Amino acid sequence: MRKKDKNLWIYREAKQVTKKDKFIYSVLFVAGILSIIRFGEWWFRAEHVRSLFLYILLSMTIWYGIIRIVLIWVNYLKIKKPETKTPVKGLSVAIFTTSSPGEPLSMFEKTLAACAKIKYPHTTYLLDDTQDIRFKEVAEKNGAVWFELVGLPGAKAGKVNKALEMTKEDFILILDPDHIPFPDFLDKTLGYFEDEKIGFVQVSQAYYNQYRSFTAKGAAEQTYTFYGPTMMGLYGHESNVAIGANCVFRRKALESIGGHGIGLAEDLITAIRLHAAGWKSVFSPIIVSRGLVPEDFGSFCKQQLKWSRGLFEVLFAELPRLFKKLNFWQRISYLSISSYYIVGVTTFFYILLPFLFFWADILPTNMPFNEFIIYGAPIIIIAIIIYLFVQRWLCHPEKERGIHWRGMILKFASWPVFFLGALLGVVNAEIPYIPTAKKAVSGLSPYVRPLIFQVIIFILTLTYVFYNRIFLLPEWQLDLTSEQVWGMVGFSSLSIIMILGGIYAAFESRNLKPEEPWEKIKINEIGRKL
Repeated sequence: MRKKDKNLWIYREAKQVTKKDKFIYSVLFVAGILSIIRFGEWWFRAEHVRSLFLYILLSMTIWYGIIRIVLIWVNYLKIKKPETKTPVKGLSVAIFTTSSPGEPLSMFEKTLAACAKIKYPHTTYLLDDTQDIRFKEVAEKNGAVWFELVGLPGAKAGKVNKALEMTKEDFILILDPDHIPFPDFLDKTLGYFEDEKIGFVQVSQAYYNQYRSFTAKGAAEQTYTFYGPTMMGLYGHESNVAIGANCVFRRKALESIGGHGIGLAEDLITAIRLHAAGWKSVFSPIIVSRGLVPEDFGSFCKQQLKWSRGLFEVLFAELPRLFKKLNFWQRISYLSISSYYIVGVTTFFYILLPFLFFWADILPTNMPFNEFIIYGAPIIIIAIIIYLFVQRWLCHPEKERGIHWRGMILKFASWPVFFLGALLGVVNAEIPYIPTAKKAVSGLSPYVRPLIFQVIIFILTLTYVFYNRIFLLPEWQLDLTSEQVWGMVGFSSLSIIMILGGIYAAFESRNLKPEEPWEKIKINEIGRKL
């Protein structure tokens, strides 16, 4: 491995929270709340209403975003890192990793070899439905037990539940096959189960292929803060969730809820059921494995569609059923997480507004655009300062700090996928559980088509606007001011810049050569100390 690659395989962890950190953050928090109160006082003035229906829709959209900002700020107030605990000897531990048709065999060679290097005594199980005898050979070569589990309902979770019936270990690490664990993985996690009420221990997810493309970098950026200060805050509120990989479960906890949850968001379903059953959880902000992020735009969008549809399943079905059994912040957390992809609907409304204005002279409000900037800018500025401040609790700050602009572009450009996920959730349509591609998929993704269409509509609209303003202005008898026109042009242009970023990501990954980045990993160099 190259020197910069070797640095990824050193144990990393977030720093502890100090009293000085808490004081500085409290000041920022108060400043942020005051800026929102000031904006709210201005926003809800009667003279700002032009079309009552659209004003209500716009207000719901704007304040949905602001409420989410406030919730994450409140979450940061409880940022907490657990004290390291050394596990007792003699615990019975299993590692479950799954294989599916189409996944590359060479990846399992590295993952299973790394599992064999884990120091704490354990048994690794490969839950296989490839019907390829080579997977059995690779498992046995690396000391793993091979289970052939073909045709089970429930995809990954179904295989996990069947394996639970076939094994006896008290603790189970569920490891995605594209994650390479470090030798001390179990030593860094099992100690927390000293508390008999702990049902699961989740650690950070980190990646080693983000250098491959714009999409890979953006996808990784979207996770940095979540697996640092966000999850640390959830842990402080006793609400941290389980993620699909790098999570160690207590068998008794899983058995108490009837096994691992099944669904597109099986990890979140499992976590909410465990919390509703009274089990506690731990989040340790430490990097003890590294995995893969989607490298091409199409694979990223497919992953987001699966997650979007899965979270709406939690929002509409799982959360209402268990809501009363959760504590206050767990209710808030799961409601916030499961409603995250409503951002697809709100982004669609933001994008639609300028077109309604230019083509039909429809405006929701009478707000001067310059006043909107004056009153809204402090919220944005403080939000950015808070975002940068909490990055001191990233697990690998040297590599992960920044504005994360690629991640923001990907999020904005994914609005059609999020919107589709919301529609599928409303009509309760099912989509298959498809594992995320482990290698880049060549070709131009069809998910880029709505973005190209949006750019074409924007260009046509801009042409129409300039034609009217330049050639027909005396006859163009619309109740519009230059400030409104240019404000909307600027607003829509900003969204198009983000969309062009998504189009660039799609075209860049079109000719991305499929590569197996795990081939460069040298197992003996993984897990060096800081």
